[in-house]
Amino acid sequence: MDGTGGARATKDMVLRLDPAPAEKLRLVAEVERRSVSDVAREAVAALVEQRRSDRRFQALLEENLARYSEALRLLRDDTGTPGDAAAGGAA
Repeated sequence: MDGTGGARATKDMVLRLDPAPAEKLRLVAEVERRSVSDVAREAVAALVEQRRSDRRFQALLEENLARYSEALRLLRDDTGTPGDAAAGGAA
């Protein structure tokens, strides 16, 4: 057991849909006798799984990783400018 009586932990989120797709989602859930949340979770899981093998998405991910890696390096650099570090930080 997981300490919650067997229930899975979830994160509440707000999903805003235009009326037409919202109604289609509701109809799918009704026909399958499932909750709208369950159908939406399945759709999100399928999208995330599809992205794992999507070359375009993988390229975007690599691009973002490189950009954020550089930003982190700059933020962590507490030596000031590169010239300051070479001079031992003294003026």
